[in-house]
Amino acid sequence: MPIGKGSLFDGPLTSSGISSLWDPNLTVHTNNPDLTPCFQYSLLAWVPCIYLWASLPCYLFYLQRQKQGYIILSGLCRLKTVVGVLLWCVTWADLFYSLSGLVRGSIPAPIYFVTPLILGVTMLLATLLIQYERLRGVRSSGILIIFWFLSCACAIVPFRSKILTVLTEGEIKDTFRFTTFYVYFALLLFSLILSCFKDKPPFFSPSISVDLQKPCPEADAGFLSRLTFWWFTKMAILGYRRPLEQKDLWSLNEEDSSRIVVPRLIKEWEKQREKAKQSQNVAFTKTTNAKVSKRRNSNEEAGESEILLSDQPQNQKPSFFRALLVTFGPYFLIGSFYKLIQDLLSFVNPQLLSVLIRFISNPSAPAWWGFLVAGLMFGCSVVQTLILHQHFQYVFVTGIRLRSGITGIIYRKALVITNSAKRSSTVGEIVNLMSVDAQRITDLMTFLNMLWSAPMQIILAIYFLWQNLGPSVMAGVALMILLIPLNGAIAMKTRAFQVEQMGFKDSRIKLMNEILSGIKVLKLYAWEPSFSQMIEKIRQGELKVLRKAAFLNAVSTFTWFSAPFLVSLTTFAVYVSVDDKNILDAEKAFVSLSLFNILRFPLNVLPQLISGLAQTSVSLKRIQNFLNHEELDPHSVETKTISPGQAITIENGSFTWARHLPPVLHSLNLQIPKGSLVAIVGSVGCGKSSLISALLGEMEKLEGKVAVKGSLAYVPQQAWIQNATLQDNILFGQPLDQKRYRGILEACALLTDLDVLPGGDQTEIGEKGINLSGGQRQRVSLARAVYSDADIFLLDDPLSAVDSHVAKHIFDHVIGPDGVLGGKTRVLVTHGVSFLSQADFIIVLGDGQVSESGSFSALLQQEGAFAEFLRNYVPDDENFQEEDSATVLADEEMLLVEDTLSNHTDLTDNEPVTNEVRKQFMRELSVISSEGEGPGRPSTRRRPVEKKALEPTTNHGELIQAETAEIGTVKLSVFWAYAKAVGICTSLTVCLLYSCQSAAAIGANIWLSNWTNEPVINGTQSNTSLRLGVYATLGLLQGLLVMISAFTLAIGGIQAARLLHSKLLANKMHSPQSFYDTTPAGRILNRFSKDIYVIDEVIPPTILMLLGTFFNSTSTLVVIISSTPLFAVVILPLAGLYIFVQRFYVATSRQLKRLESVSRSPIYSHFSETVTGASVIRAYRRTHDFMAISDAKVDVNQKSCYANIISNRWLGIRVEFVGNCVVLFAALFAVISRNTLNPGLVGLSVSYALQVTLALNWMVRMTSDLESNIVAVERVREYSETKTEAPWVISDNRPPPDWPQQGEVEFLNYSVRYREGLELVLKNLNLRVKGGEKVGIVGRTGAGKSSMTLCLFRILEAAEGEIHIDGINIASIGLHDLRSMLTIIPQDPVLFSGTLRMNLDPFGKYSDEEMWQTLELSNLHKFVKSQSKGLDFECSEGGENLSVGQRQLVCLARALLRKSRILVLDEATAAIDLETDDLIQATIRSQFEGCTVLTIAHRLNTIMDYTRVLVLDRGTVAEFDSPANLIAAKGIFYGMAKDAGLA
Repeated sequence: MPIGKGSLFDGPLTSSGISSLWDPNLTVHTNNPDLTPCFQYSLLAWVPCIYLWASLPCYLFYLQRQKQGYIILSGLCRLKTVVGVLLWCVTWADLFYSLSGLVRGSIPAPIYFVTPLILGVTMLLATLLIQYERLRGVRSSGILIIFWFLSCACAIVPFRSKILTVLTEGEIKDTFRFTTFYVYFALLLFSLILSCFKDKPPFFSPSISVDLQKPCPEADAGFLSRLTFWWFTKMAILGYRRPLEQKDLWSLNEEDSSRIVVPRLIKEWEKQREKAKQSQNVAFTKTTNAKVSKRRNSNEEAGESEILLSDQPQNQKPSFFRALLVTFGPYFLIGSFYKLIQDLLSFVNPQLLSVLIRFISNPSAPAWWGFLVAGLMFGCSVVQTLILHQHFQYVFVTGIRLRSGITGIIYRKALVITNSAKRSSTVGEIVNLMSVDAQRITDLMTFLNMLWSAPMQIILAIYFLWQNLGPSVMAGVALMILLIPLNGAIAMKTRAFQVEQMGFKDSRIKLMNEILSGIKVLKLYAWEPSFSQMIEKIRQGELKVLRKAAFLNAVSTFTWFSAPFLVSLTTFAVYVSVDDKNILDAEKAFVSLSLFNILRFPLNVLPQLISGLAQTSVSLKRIQNFLNHEELDPHSVETKTISPGQAITIENGSFTWARHLPPVLHSLNLQIPKGSLVAIVGSVGCGKSSLISALLGEMEKLEGKVAVKGSLAYVPQQAWIQNATLQDNILFGQPLDQKRYRGILEACALLTDLDVLPGGDQTEIGEKGINLSGGQRQRVSLARAVYSDADIFLLDDPLSAVDSHVAKHIFDHVIGPDGVLGGKTRVLVTHGVSFLSQADFIIVLGDGQVSESGSFSALLQQEGAFAEFLRNYVPDDENFQEEDSATVLADEEMLLVEDTLSNHTDLTDNEPVTNEVRKQFMRELSVISSEGEGPGRPSTRRRPVEKKALEPTTNHGELIQAETAEIGTVKLSVFWAYAKAVGICTSLTVCLLYSCQSAAAIGANIWLSNWTNEPVINGTQSNTSLRLGVYATLGLLQGLLVMISAFTLAIGGIQAARLLHSKLLANKMHSPQSFYDTTPAGRILNRFSKDIYVIDEVIPPTILMLLGTFFNSTSTLVVIISSTPLFAVVILPLAGLYIFVQRFYVATSRQLKRLESVSRSPIYSHFSETVTGASVIRAYRRTHDFMAISDAKVDVNQKSCYANIISNRWLGIRVEFVGNCVVLFAALFAVISRNTLNPGLVGLSVSYALQVTLALNWMVRMTSDLESNIVAVERVREYSETKTEAPWVISDNRPPPDWPQQGEVEFLNYSVRYREGLELVLKNLNLRVKGGEKVGIVGRTGAGKSSMTLCLFRILEAAEGEIHIDGINIASIGLHDLRSMLTIIPQDPVLFSGTLRMNLDPFGKYSDEEMWQTLELSNLHKFVKSQSKGLDFECSEGGENLSVGQRQLVCLARALLRKSRILVLDEATAAIDLETDDLIQATIRSQFEGCTVLTIAHRLNTIMDYTRVLVLDRGTVAEFDSPANLIAAKGIFYGMAKDAGLA
C-alpha cells in the first residue's frame, strides 16, 4: 500500500520513489523474500520496545517486593551498562543525523525521527533496569534476556536486507545509517551474550540463611538455567555415577520450608476462626435483641424473622479451604497463567500442519514457505515445552508446600486437643489425616487447573474442527459426550471394587499382624495350617475382586484407546455421507486427527478430576473437623499466684474428662506444702491418675481453682518411651551433665541395665520401648523426671511395674526422704503399702473425692477405711520393722543385678513381650526388633540386592539396622522372576498382541492417507463406503487387540500376585522362631502389605503403560521413516540422546524415590509417638521442641520430594526436546522431498510426529516407575527364600496315633543355644521324668526354664544330645506330629480375633458338646452362656474384650480339649489374680491326674505338693528331688522357699 507524502511512513525512498509498508510480491510470492524498508524500520524495530514497555509495570512491582540485598558493582555489570549507554548513543546518533538533514535542507521521512527516538529511550530504560536490578539483588534478568533476544531477532531481517540491497545495487547509498546499523547490531548481540551470564551473589541477603548446609543451586541459577532446569544437571550426573544419599540432597528453599509455610497457614486459619467466632457473636446478640424486642413490643413477626435470619450464620464453621486458598492461591495462580499460554499454544501446531499440507499440495509455492513452517512448528513446540514445565514446577511446589503446611498444622493441633477430642479419633485416624488426606489434597494440585483448562480446550478444539469439517463435527462431539457417563460409570464401579478390595486387604493384614504377634503360640499348638488357610481364603476373595477390576480396567483401556478413533470415524463418516461434494482431503483428515488427539486428554481427565474433587472435599472436611476440636485450656492451672509455703493447691475443684460426662473428681480441696512427699492411695478407679491429670491441666475443669507453683516433671503410669537412644530418652532435650547423669542412673537402678544393653546408654530404644522390659521402661521414665530437675514431681504409680526389691531401692534412693528428690515436692500415686509410713502426708481417695487425709500414724488412729485397708493387705506388722540395713543393702545389690539381667534375658529368651506393646506393632516401615544385632549376634539375613553396609562401629547398640534403601540397578533376574511368575507364554502373548495392535493402527492411518489422496472426479470421491468400512474395521481391531492384551496382562499379573504371595506365606509359616526373634514384625508385615500391594496393583498398569508408549513411539518412527526415508539419518543421534538422558534420569530418580519413601515413615512414626506422649511433652513444656523436630523430619522428606519433582522437569524438557526434533525433521524432510511425496503421507508422518513427544516422556517415566516398583518383587522373593524349620510331617516316620501313652520324658546329654554363634543356654542336661509325674521347674530368671520347654516342642533345636518321649527320639519325627501331641498353657495368654470356637479349636476337630464341657471345667461356662452368641462370641484383636484372667482360662480350655499325656504349664506371673490362679491349679490337679505335668513355677506354693522339683542354675541341673527332700538338703531351693516364707 503506497503511503501519501504527509504520512508518518513517508518512507525511505526507493527507486520507484515511495516505499510502502507491505508488499506481498516482495515478501510472500517470491523465492527470495524480503520485507519493505518501511516495515523494517517501523513495526519490526518497535516489537522489542513494545514488549519491554508492556512488561515494565508488572516487573517493577515484582522488583519492589524482591528483598535479596544488593549486588556490588561488578565488572560484568559495568560492561552491561557501558554497552547499554553505547546503544543509546548509536540510536540517538541516528536521530541527530536526521535532525542535521533538516538543517541541510533535505527533509527525511518522519519515521527517521520516531524510530531512533523510541529505540533510544528504550535502550536507556534497559540500561537503567540493569542498575535497578543490581540494587534489588537480581543476578540474571529474564525480562532483559528476552528483550535482547527479540531485538537481535528483529534486527536480523534488516541485516540481511541491507547486504542484499548493496549486492544488487553495487554501492552503499546511505553510508552513515549503514554503519550505525551494523554497530548497533554488534552491540545488541554483545548485550544478548552478556545478559546470559549471571552476576555475583548479593550482599546482606535476608533470605539466604546461614544454617543451610547445602543451599539449593536454584537460588543462584541464571534465567536460562532456571528455564531449562540446567542447574539440576550436576545432581543427575552425581546420581548416575553413584547412588545418591540423603547428604547429597540440597536444602529446601527458604520459602518452601516448614518454618515459613506452617506459620503462614496457621495465621490464615486463625483469621478464619476469628471470623467464625465474630459471626457467631453477632448472631447471638441479634437473637437476644430480638427476644428482648419481642418481650417489649410483642411484635411477633418482626422478632421471628430476625431470629430466623440470625440463626443461619450461627453454625458457621471456620473454613480450612479458605485458609489454604489465601495461603497458597497466589503462587498457584502463576502456574495457572503458564497453563493458559500452553493450552493456547497447543492449538498452533495443527494450524501449522494445515499450512504445511497446503504447501505440499501446491507445487508452485516457494520452498522457503515449507522451511519456515517447519521452523515455526519446532519453535512453537519448544516454547510449549518450556512453558508447560514452568507450569508443572509451580503446581508441584504448591503441592509440597500444601503438604508441609497441612502436616504442620495437624501436628500442632494434636499437641493441644482435649482428651475427649482425642478419644473421638484414634491415633491411627489422626495419622491418616496426615498421611492419606494431606497426600490426597497434594495429588489433586497437579490436576486442579484442568477444572477450567479442560472445558477451554474442548471448546477451542470443537471451534477449529467446525471450521475444518463444518457441522459434521457435532456427531463426534455427541459421541464424546456419550462416552463421559460411560467413563464415569467405570470410575464409580472401580472405586466400589477398590473399597471392597481394601476391606479384604485390611482384614488380611490385621490377621497377618495377629499371626506375627502370636507366631510362637501357633508353633506351640501346631496351628499354622489352619491360619494359613484363613489367610489364603481372604486372599482368594481379594484376588477375585482384583480380577473383576481387571475386566473393568480392560474395558476402560478400550474406551481410552478407541475413543479418539471412534470420534474421528463418526465425524468422517457423517462428513462424507451428508454430501457427495464433501471431499476428505489430507488437510481436513490429518488436521482433524491432530485436534482429536488434543481432545483426548481433557475428556479423559474430567471424570477422574471430578471423583478426585469429591475425595478431596471429604479429606478437607475431615481435616477441618479435626482442627475444630476443642483445645486444652492453657489457663486452667494457675501458675503465678499461690498461697505462701504451698506448692499445689486445689480449692473446691471438680474435673471431668469431657464436658458431657459426669465429673470424675468433685469437691476437691487440697494443699500440698513445698518440699513434702505426698502419697495418694485408694481403690482401683477412684480417680488417683485423674487427680494427677487435673494438676497437669489435662482434664476439663468444671469449677474451682487449681494452682501449681514451679516447673513440673511427670512420670505416667504407662511409661512413654521415644524411639531414640536411652540417653536421649533420659536427657529429654536437656544438656548433658555427666556427673549428675551418672548419679541419676545409679539412683534409678539403671547402671546394671547399661552393662547388658548392646550399646550401653547409646542403645537405640525401639518404638514404645519395645526392647526394654516394663520395669526398665518405668525406670527410664523416672530417670527422665529426675534429670529434669523440676520443682514438683508428679509420679503416677511408678513402682508397680518393677519388682519389690527394685521398688525399695528406687524409693530409698530417689523418691523417699533421703533420696535424690528429698526436699522437692513429690506427689506419689501408689498401691505399695510398705512405703506409706515414710510419706509426710497421705491422701485417701474414694469415689472421686478425698475421703481421708493426714499423716500415716494419724490415719491409723482414725480407724477409718484406710486403717481397714492396711489390716487386710498386711497380715502382720513385720513389713514395718526395719531389717538390718547392711544385709539388706548387700542382698539388694545382688538382686538388682539379677533383676536387670533378668529383664534383658527375658527378651533374649523371647518370653513374649507384653501384649500392650505388641498389639500396635504394625507400621509402614519398621526399623525395630525385639532384640539387638549387637556384637555377639551376627545378622544372618540374605541380601540379594547390594545394600549399604553399615560400618561395624555404627551398628554397636543399634537395635537393628534401619532397613536401608536398596541401591543400584535392579538386576535382570528380578524382571525374569516376575515374567516367570506371570507365565512366559502370557508375557510373549501380550507383546505379540501389542505389536499386532500397532500394526493395525499404522494400517488404519496409511489407509486414511491413501483415501485422502484419491483423485476427485466431478467434485466427488469414489469408493467412499469401502474406504470407510476398511478404516472402521482396522480401527476397531486395534481397540479390540488393546483390550485383549490389557486383559491378558491383568490375568498374568494376578497369577503372579497369587504365586508370589502364597510362596511368601508358606515360607513365613515354615520359618523358625529364631527368624521372628531377629526380624521386626513391622518389616515382615511390610512385605505382606506394601510390597504385595505394589505387585497386585501397581506393577501391571505400569507395564501396560510402558508397552503402550513403547509401541506408540516405535510405530511413529516406522511411519516417518517409511514416508520420508531421509529421516533414518537423524534417528541414531536422536535415539542416542534419548537413551543418554534416560539413563541419567532413571538412575537419579530411582534413588530419589527410595530416599523419599525411606524418609517418609519417620514423620508418621514420630507423629504417632507424639500423640501417645502428648501429656508428657506438655508437662515438660517441650511442645515447641517437638514441633521443630516434626518440621525438620517433614523438611528432610520434602528435600527428596523436591529433588524428585525437579528431576521430572529436567527429564521432561530434555526428552520433549528430542520429540520436538522429531517434529522438526519430519516436517523438514517432508519439505525437502515434497516432489516425491503426496499430501496424505506428509499429513500422516507429521501428525504422528506431533504425538511422539508425550509418548517418549511417559516411556522414560514408566521405565523408572517399573524399576522402582519391581523392587517389591525382589523384597518379597528375599523373604520367600529364608531358611525354614524342619518338616511338619515326615511321612516315613510317623509316631503311633495314640503316642505318647505313658508320657515319659528323658533328656540325654542335652545342650541347646538360641542361634548359631551364641552361648549354650542349657548344658548337658541328663534327667528322666516318669509318666504321670508332676515336676516343678524353678530357678532364677535366665536359668533356662523357658528354654527347656521350648526344646520339648523343638522351637529350639538341639546343639547336641537327644530328648526321648516314650522312647521315641523327638528329632526323628515331624514337628506337627510332635507339637500336636503335647499341650502347653503359655505364660501370656494369646487370643486371635475371631469366634471363641475358632480360638479353642481352629481345625474344627471337636463337637460343641465337648467344648461346653471344657468351658464348664475351666469356669468360663457362666460367662459364655451369658453372651448372646455363645461359642460364636467374637473375640477382639488380642482378646482385648476379655479380661486377662478370662484369657488365661481360654488357654486352659484349649489344653483341656487336647487332653494330651504331657502338659507343660508356664505359670502366669503378675498378669493374673490369685483367685484365677487357684482355679487353674485346681482344674489341672483334677483333670490331668494321670498325665505328666511340667510346671515352670514363679510362685513356689503351687508346686510344694508336686512329685519332684527340678532346680536349674545357669543352664544345668542344680537339684532334682521331692520338695521335702530339697528343703531338708538346705540348698538353692531351700533358700528360695525361705524367701517365699514356705520354709
